[in-house]
Amino acid sequence: MKTWKLALPAGILMTGFLLCTSASYGTQAYAKKEGKQCTYCHGKVESKENMPKNLNATGKCYKENEHSLAKCPAPEKK
Repeated sequence: MKTWKLALPAGILMTGFLLCTSASYGTQAYAKKEGKQCTYCHGKVESKENMPKNLNATGKCYKENEHSLAKCPAPEKK
């Protein structure tokens, strides 16, 4: 019985997290084409309006190479 007192609320809480959260995938055409998240080519910003201005080195390479990641290095992990 003691286990149920802990397991039931934990199960309800986990179910709530699963139902109320979603993965953060890029929704733009390039993100879909390449299968990468927006932050692969962009730095993190507070609003989507600032995304085009905030390209990292990978994003600049992607833009300069006809929108292809073939010649572009992967972004550095911090």
